[in-house]
Amino acid sequence: MIDATRVAVGIDVGGTFTDLAALHDDGTVHTTKVLSVPADRAQGVLEALTAARLPPERLAHIAHGTTVVTNLLLERRGAPVVACATQGFTDLLELRRQERAALYDLAQHHVAPLVSPGQVISVPERLAPEGVITPLSDDAIAQVVNDALARATATRAETIAITLLHAYGDPQHEARLATALRHTIAERGLALDVVTSHEVLPEIREYERMATTVAEAYARPAVRRYLAGLSGRLAVKGFPAPRVMTSAGGTLEAHDAAQHAAALALSGPAGGVTGAAAIAAALGVSRALTIDIGGTSADVGLIFDGEPLVERGGGVAGIPIALPRVLVEAVAAGGGSVAWLDDGGALRAGPESAGASPGPAAYDRGGTRPTVTDAHVVLGTIAAGEWSGGVRISHERAVAAVATVAAPLGVSVERAAEAIISTADAIMARALRRVSVERGVDPRGLPLIAFGGGGPLHACGLAERLGMREVIVPPHAGVLSAVGLALAPERRERLTSCVATAESLSDEALASLLTTAARELGQGDGALEPRWWLRARYVGQGYELDVPVQPGDAVTAVVERFVERHRQRAGFILDRAVEFISARTTLSSTPWPVRFTRPARDGELPDGIDDGRAMDRSLVGPAVVRLPDATMRVAPGWTARALAIGGWHLEMA
Repeated sequence: MIDATRVAVGIDVGGTFTDLAALHDDGTVHTTKVLSVPADRAQGVLEALTAARLPPERLAHIAHGTTVVTNLLLERRGAPVVACATQGFTDLLELRRQERAALYDLAQHHVAPLVSPGQVISVPERLAPEGVITPLSDDAIAQVVNDALARATATRAETIAITLLHAYGDPQHEARLATALRHTIAERGLALDVVTSHEVLPEIREYERMATTVAEAYARPAVRRYLAGLSGRLAVKGFPAPRVMTSAGGTLEAHDAAQHAAALALSGPAGGVTGAAAIAAALGVSRALTIDIGGTSADVGLIFDGEPLVERGGGVAGIPIALPRVLVEAVAAGGGSVAWLDDGGALRAGPESAGASPGPAAYDRGGTRPTVTDAHVVLGTIAAGEWSGGVRISHERAVAAVATVAAPLGVSVERAAEAIISTADAIMARALRRVSVERGVDPRGLPLIAFGGGGPLHACGLAERLGMREVIVPPHAGVLSAVGLALAPERRERLTSCVATAESLSDEALASLLTTAARELGQGDGALEPRWWLRARYVGQGYELDVPVQPGDAVTAVVERFVERHRQRAGFILDRAVEFISARTTLSSTPWPVRFTRPARDGELPDGIDDGRAMDRSLVGPAVVRLPDATMRVAPGWTARALAIGGWHLEMA
């Protein structure tokens, strides 16, 4: 039983704002918003805690969503890496999948690999599905160790990544080489880490496995330093070390997260979908689209069968990271996205953002270029005056900025502002279609859960573009990602290779595979609940679907489950054998309890904005509602009704 005096804290560090949510066991939620500190993300965390005035002794935990890994990959500021690969396969990162960067753009190139060809050491060994073809000799190990350490010294590398062919099924060669490297590193007193692919991603597909392993090696030193520094600065003020949200939607203690850097690549956006899933559960909604519109980007997700949809694959900044992740499609269309005219005179929005400094022109902090936020201020959907986070909105500054694109277009400032918002909406609507339609989900029958500082402003327009008739604006909409972080469970995760056809796998072997994985992961603590999924596909397919499974399930039942899921997602089934690729095992704690209740001030109708049609906590559009940490627009033809849990339900007439 959780002590009612204890508080769970979630802190989401965004490009413009750092949001904090404090969840009390009695259902009370306190929120705080401060401007981010781009040069020092940890400082933003400390400033949010200071502003919230939370006594350190009352904190049960601090959950942190971080963009450290994303920024490292985008800006190429990770640690130098030396890689070791099977002889004849050292060029995997250059060959990729032999597909174009853009199908119809011959001038576009793939991003460069994180490791240059000269940093890849050839290892004379070869495994095949039928066994060892070329043994890894002791002499070969000694030579590879010497070459790798010499290369690391010359290039000041901080990590060595080992990816040998078929190590997902038989890691003996990788393990022997890693042991020799670690022994020699310790003997020489070197500050080097060794990362192996069978520990990072024990799955088929050598390119994705090598790319993910190298990404782990590239990001791990910086993640370790960041989390150690943040933990130390928190400790000075009496706060506990943070838990860190993973891409898959659970949290890890800081010392564990430092060893799973690649799993943090989508740490920040995962919190928002987790929070939206909690809102959906409170309302009895099993499927929904979600959109989190912040200052720099919009993150789109899908809630499927009551939970955030978790998939494997995807990438960040052109680098494949094939680990499980909450499905989030990020597009560069947020409140701070800069509006500009291209060479042909067409209006664009993003990808450049004004960020926290200088921010939109309306913030009156030195920004002069027009942004989506400025367009809303011009139209009056964002009110001028004081806002949370120490921001004061200037209508005059916004008008002056939008006028810089209105004049060349030959239109009024108001018409230019409408066009800026419409352009941003088009970008976000395409992302919503990709997340839903490409997965066999018809968005027209789903509600759209809109949050973040800009989500409730754009929700009606986006829903209309997709033919959706319902919108849910949750309580604490502007900081829902922080709420999701605070209530997310602690979760350990393990992938286990199990390439086998369903016909060749017995019920007993399946049960043994699952229970062994849970035991090796650390099952035995009664507070952690195990769950399992199998990655399955028809023989010959190039993609898999995750199917939930239990140790007592018959293999035939799992196959039937896969076939039904394939019918849902792809719209067809095949008369073909089914095979399993890998098993995913998680051990999760119970999510922090939260009972959503209507916050005080959950919807003011500011003077000069509301048109007076508020009727018993319901509104008929057009109307604008100023929420505690966001603004909601009710479009013409829409009706908004206040929810008992807080927030609003919008429906098209």
